[in-house]
Amino acid sequence: MGMTLREKYGNLFAEMVKISHAAAKIDETKVYEEANLESRKYMYKLLDENFNSDSGLNNIENFKAFYESVVKDGKNGLILMEHYSNLDLPAILYLLDKQGEDWAKDFSSRIVAVAGMKLNEASAGVRAFTEGFTRVVIYPTRSLNAVEDKEISEEEKIAEEQKARKINFAAMRAMDGCKKRGQIILVFPSGTRYRPGKPETKKGLREIDSYLRLFDNMILVSINGNALKINPENPEDMLADILEPDTVTLTASPVINCKEFRKDVLSSLPADEADPKQKTVDRVMEILQEQHDNFKK
Repeated sequence: MGMTLREKYGNLFAEMVKISHAAAKIDETKVYEEANLESRKYMYKLLDENFNSDSGLNNIENFKAFYESVVKDGKNGLILMEHYSNLDLPAILYLLDKQGEDWAKDFSSRIVAVAGMKLNEASAGVRAFTEGFTRVVIYPTRSLNAVEDKEISEEEKIAEEQKARKINFAAMRAMDGCKKRGQIILVFPSGTRYRPGKPETKKGLREIDSYLRLFDNMILVSINGNALKINPENPEDMLADILEPDTVTLTASPVINCKEFRKDVLSSLPADEADPKQKTVDRVMEILQEQHDNFKK
């Protein structure tokens, strides 16, 4: 078994914390955070040491076609990506930058991730690491559902629901600003990292249907290889994740028209389908899984 992030890179995280300036608590005024490029240097050092040299982008022509649809054609761009570890988002930035061409570096600079509050609020170390990329912060549905199960008063639950509503409304407005600036929104449709033996962690969130309505074009990005495994003995502590150097490859689908994709899925459903929105997301996850399974080194 490899070393944990804390064991191997405790000093690196301590250095990142010193230069961190992200919000430790999220409210509706702090939902958009620009990347701290000094923090990103540390993040890339970690990837340099844990991504094998043959890591890279597969179907690079699809990445480029998607980029050009945003930059040259003025389309709103959405990336829906598999999620195995907290290196997944750094990976796409890093591998685009390492690709070396100007378009790929510009693509990397335009990516804005939709991220849950936990990445800011979990710990100073996780927050400092998260600062390496630009993001729109949301109050995830899963987190709000967890509040419902807590032994707290109804007043506290109502207050938390109001907080979630304010944050997510502000996040949607921030996302609209990103689209107008030609930035590219990246979302993990499962909303969480996949945990082996827990298929529910690979189920797409129903809310992703809303993104299909709001964006023009998308690519689906699957991931093969994983250099950072969730620690089964301490799954909630992100700095306890286990490093195991690996070859990491990101594969992009052809460019997909979001509205046509959604229309095609909905038209294939029976008239009495109970939850058509979930079916559109299920189809996204099916394609990602097929793409993942069909990858050959």
